Amino acid sequence: MTRPSKQPRLLIFVIAYYAESTLRWVLERIPASVFETYECEVLVVDDASEDRTFAIGREYQEHHPDIRMTVLRNEHNQGYGGNQKVGYSYAIAEGFDFVAMVHGDGQYAPEELPRLVEPLREGRAEAVFGSRMMDRFGALKGGMPLYKYVGNKILTTVQNALLGTRLSEFHSGYRVYSVKALERIPFPLNSNDFHFDTEIILQLLNANARLLELPIPTYYGDEISRVNGMKYARDVMLATLRNVFHRAGLLYQRRFDPISQANHHYDLKLGYASSHSWALDAVPSGAKVLDIGSGPGGLARELVNKGCTTAVVDQHPPTEPDPRIQVHLQNLDEPLRFDVHDYDHLLLLDVIEHIKDPERFLAELRQQFDYTPRKLVLTTPNVAFIVQRLMLLAGQFNYGKAGILDRTHTRLFTFRSLRHLLRDNGFRIKDVRGVPAPFPKVLGNGVLGKAAVGANLALIRLSKTLFSYQIYVEAETTPDVSFVLKDSKERSALRDQQAKATPQPAPHTGRPPRSSSNY
Repeated sequence: MTRPSKQPRLLIFVIAYYAESTLRWVLERIPASVFETYECEVLVVDDASEDRTFAIGREYQEHHPDIRMTVLRNEHNQGYGGNQKVGYSYAIAEGFDFVAMVHGDGQYAPEELPRLVEPLREGRAEAVFGSRMMDRFGALKGGMPLYKYVGNKILTTVQNALLGTRLSEFHSGYRVYSVKALERIPFPLNSNDFHFDTEIILQLLNANARLLELPIPTYYGDEISRVNGMKYARDVMLATLRNVFHRAGLLYQRRFDPISQANHHYDLKLGYASSHSWALDAVPSGAKVLDIGSGPGGLARELVNKGCTTAVVDQHPPTEPDPRIQVHLQNLDEPLRFDVHDYDHLLLLDVIEHIKDPERFLAELRQQFDYTPRKLVLTTPNVAFIVQRLMLLAGQFNYGKAGILDRTHTRLFTFRSLRHLLRDNGFRIKDVRGVPAPFPKVLGNGVLGKAAVGANLALIRLSKTLFSYQIYVEAETTPDVSFVLKDSKERSALRDQQAKATPQPAPHTGRPPRSSSNY
């Protein structure tokens, strides 16, 4: 059947494993309307079943030449997640717009396909999940065992709390995805096991994909469940926790790193105890501030709103220029060209670890200082953080795109090594604090996020070196010896000139007066 070229391309992906008794029934239930609305293809992937699943798929294909259909069989079993990887990779390679996953055992109604795909066609979502939990007790009425219902509810509640989401169900297998959304996430790195479904949700959340849930009916027949409930729950929770630590920058996980997303870990961290909050508090209203290595420049805008005269230094121009902020373009690994004399506050927030030679940088910076003290506010990751220590103990030292072991970090510091660096370059250290991990970025700035920050602060009071995620320093500048020598010469010469220009009293040439003291 020929279709208008403007129709979106939809792949109906049927995952099948030992489905000889249900596969034909599932295929026959696919509504004719989807073939009319979309340029549609049915893909059946048999995951190395040793029954007639593959043969039945082939037979159905032969008896329905009007349906564009592909039937494949994995020679080696890939697992529930691995089989999905095959289907989604096919959708990407063949240039489909959407891919809908249907189970070959009939647990999810194919009749719901038109309703689930519609939000993607309308551009309202990039992923649609059919939820069995949106209709109160509907899942139980549809035959879901009570233990599965309770387990589903508990897992979903915990995951929502950890991720700051409000999904009614994380564990439905009825999914429709935008292929462009799949291209933005590294789903091939996911598990081949059943918690693949959780991992792909986590990836989509990290990629800021637009997710939508729609209610679906629940049907439990006499199909064999191949899911070990306790193992599944453990795997789901471990994946969720790994993602929480990944988003907090504590434990980099490549699978949770979107492929085409920019580095959002440099966003502002305000509203809780953080390096940005403390730096903003350290600068008084009306100050003259130079934000060196400003990144996107979000903090500079906050300083301007606070009434500060603000300039930024960065190697890239700001994406959203603000006429109130002066911009100096400078790669900090090159000889410094910007001037600090007009500023009384200098910010080096999460910068020093990116510089190839921080000693050279600070020495050059110090050459511009005079006797007028300037306040330096500096932050950098604490490489002695307990998570890094434990990872090293386990033989792990993996760089990533975020966190302490960010791949762009060239020098890492402990509290002690940072103190030595600053003192060697003439800074008088006034305050040193440990910064907690940015849990609210992951858990939200509600009760859970604030509790995590509070617990981290309590641990920092026990051991700053062990439990601080970052190091926060306030210091005062002092001039370089070259300035002191030059200034001493100039002032001494000026004193000589003043002395020559001022008449001096005549020297006394007589005898010294006799002492009136009697011995």
